[in-house]
Amino acid sequence: MAIFSQTSVKTVVAEKGDGIYSILRKNGMNPIRHYGHFVDLNKDNLRDSMHLYEGREYFIPPVGVDSLDLVKTKEKEIEELPNTWDEDIFGKDYATVEMKSERLKGNIYYLISGHGGPDPGAVEKYKGKIIAEDEYAYDITLRLARELISHGAKTYIIVRDLNDGIRDQRILELDRDEVVLPNKEIPLNQVKRLKQRVEVVNKLYLENKGKYQRLIVTHVDSRSRGQNIDVFFYHHEKSKNGKRLAESIHETFSKKYKKYQPYRKYEGTFMDRSGLYLVKNTLPAMAYIEVGNIKNKKDQRRILEPDNRQALAKWISEGVLLDFENSN
Repeated sequence: MAIFSQTSVKTVVAEKGDGIYSILRKNGMNPIRHYGHFVDLNKDNLRDSMHLYEGREYFIPPVGVDSLDLVKTKEKEIEELPNTWDEDIFGKDYATVEMKSERLKGNIYYLISGHGGPDPGAVEKYKGKIIAEDEYAYDITLRLARELISHGAKTYIIVRDLNDGIRDQRILELDRDEVVLPNKEIPLNQVKRLKQRVEVVNKLYLENKGKYQRLIVTHVDSRSRGQNIDVFFYHHEKSKNGKRLAESIHETFSKKYKKYQPYRKYEGTFMDRSGLYLVKNTLPAMAYIEVGNIKNKKDQRRILEPDNRQALAKWISEGVLLDFENSN
């Protein structure tokens, strides 16, 4: 039960499992609007600038926060970007992450799922419902983040949906409420959208200079309905580390296909795509992944089935582990 002080400023005691988003929601507040103000009020009482301590008392932003407060909040967000993982981002059923190892301890991974906000990406009609690229790319990205965290990695999820979490449905409902870390509205203009993501990643990269850092971008392709494609991996032509990352994930997928589909040749490749905006302009070594053709019936099974989305995330994470081990 929440405990409040007798002062004019409302406070609440954090319970086990509480995060900033959940504690704001419990108090009837919009977490997107009030996140920065909460951090500003409680900056000396947070672990890693974003995590709550169980049993400690926290100030709740006044409901009538004015425009000046919001301006200060935005300025604060620019100065200090929080780590993206918190107790809520994976959803209630997946919030607890079981630690499997420390194989990636100290490593930093930036994860971007394609499109989001006003841009759903590639869309297709399936059994009378619209399925959209951004929803499936995001679900795979969340699952991948969870896998990487389980091996000790620090993981930043750049495109975020604060109420979706990991979903186990085949049809993922389309919405447009995604934001970019920490809670920035996604622009309608395509170039501005991509530039926004580049600026966030590059700022974090420079702040973490000297550490092992990688970027993984996940998309779902759109081609003719008859074209069944395998998972493809792209990298920057001049990035030795990016090439090794893409090659390591590709190698993992090739081995998995040989094991689980021995009578089918795996035709996915890894190649240079330096002309892509994110590949060209981001600083970390990176792999850009296309997980299938949203219009093809066979490829739809790869993204619609939650078990398949989990397998994709698991295989990508195993490729990431292979990449790091090969770097030493």
